[in-house]
Amino acid sequence: MIDIQQWLQELKQLDKEQLQQTIESYSAFGPLPGLLLPLLEAFMPFLPLLLFVAVNANVYGLWLGFLLSWAGVSAGSILMFLLARKVGGRFGSWLQKRYPATSRFFHWIERKGFTPIFLLACFPFSPSFLINLASGLSTVKFQTFMIAILMGKAVMVFSISLLSFDITDLASEPWRIVVALATIAIMWFGGKRLEARYQSG
Repeated sequence: MIDIQQWLQELKQLDKEQLQQTIESYSAFGPLPGLLLPLLEAFMPFLPLLLFVAVNANVYGLWLGFLLSWAGVSAGSILMFLLARKVGGRFGSWLQKRYPATSRFFHWIERKGFTPIFLLACFPFSPSFLINLASGLSTVKFQTFMIAILMGKAVMVFSISLLSFDITDLASEPWRIVVALATIAIMWFGGKRLEARYQSG
């Protein structure tokens, strides 16, 4: 399994001229690729989401790149959830009967709600396609899923954008790693409070 340290090392070894050419061709289409490619990854998990997020940060700048990546990946996750909920009721029952191990995963999501969805959404190498699908097939409330995804994907996208933006300066700017970890903690507490507000409303 690829870890973040290995991924960062691979980015450092990219040929600067090739990366510059890729960035220039990518930005020629405006913000549309930065939004659509992360969205498509929700339906086609073989696409390299981390690469899209990293390129967005370096093509459009840290903040616009973050917003495009976050909007795209969040919209894709929500669309997948809604699609699974619309057409997948019987499929969810069949899946749990056919593969009993998935039943424990469904019950875990249904019982804990926000926390597992948020935590799994935070990690860049978690199977987001399966998380979105399982959440849509479960009885998790849409509001809970939406809050968890928006918060979790914000943590993941911001952390990757911050770490990959102008990556050659990362070694001399360790504060970026500290900020990424602090963001995870802040978004988790904020997400829990929002979830409680929705459930009490």
